[in-house]
Amino acid sequence: MTLLNEDAKGVYVIAVTPFAEDGALDLTSVDRMVDFYEEAGATGLTILGQLGEAPKLTAEESCVLTERVIKRLDGRLPVVVGVSAPGLAPMRELAETVMGMGAAGVMVAPPWTLKTDDQIFSYYAGVGEALGETPFVLQDYPLTTNVAIAPKVIERIVREVPTCVMLKHEDWPGLAKISVLRAASDKGEVRRISILCGNGGLFLPEEMGRGADGAMTGFCYPEMMVGVVGAYQAGNVERAHDIFNAYLPLARYEQQQGIGLACRKYVLAKRGVIATGNLRKPGVALTPADIADIERLLARQARRLEEIGA
Repeated sequence: MTLLNEDAKGVYVIAVTPFAEDGALDLTSVDRMVDFYEEAGATGLTILGQLGEAPKLTAEESCVLTERVIKRLDGRLPVVVGVSAPGLAPMRELAETVMGMGAAGVMVAPPWTLKTDDQIFSYYAGVGEALGETPFVLQDYPLTTNVAIAPKVIERIVREVPTCVMLKHEDWPGLAKISVLRAASDKGEVRRISILCGNGGLFLPEEMGRGADGAMTGFCYPEMMVGVVGAYQAGNVERAHDIFNAYLPLARYEQQQGIGLACRKYVLAKRGVIATGNLRKPGVALTPADIADIERLLARQARRLEEIGA
């Protein structure tokens, strides 16, 4: 497998983790899900992310899931694996394991204990040292980690930690951050790295306009992200916005704290991608009113997509 590098672009879908009714890993659904994402036009997959319920998996389950996904893809698409951990030793151990399986790279979010710019830089310098030659994605998601990473800190990491090849940008509001980072690389002040964006794709057209290379996030219709990124890369900005707008009401609904992932898995189950929409405990379940909302949004979305020929 080719290793992840600074030229990565497109759509790396953050995959859900399918569970059976009894809460066990559903490996049959994993196969079907991988096929679905590939057929939808994904450039790569990212597993063991926060919305992949990684903290609810045992170490053994994390390895079983990773091996299953990588073997199913058989080198056709790159796989990035989340290896965030409180300590560098378990991070290094998991990274070595998944890279040995054929992963293209790993993703690392900062621990919540980091408060200052120097602490953040020192942490990622340590990550680079611990991971050796393994390329990694810096996950910048302050809404969840409570760690705000200023552009100047990201630039310092990029300058001094060569194995940091991608920023997963999930700051909110964060469009200005993309502009600052791209201006710095355009001027030759810092190495240009890949920027893929998250937050369920809620700001994807604007992020592409600021210089992002694509998306690394989840949504129950990955076709939206593939369509938006493809249209933008082809120079058809208006088409990108038309596609985005057709899916926006459902994407917005899916971004609710608490029930967002349950919504995503409900729709994926409805589409036949996974057998059940179950979240592993502790996790919320949709109410009948939630389901009615989703069904209404799906019906309206289908009509709008037909209208625009998407």
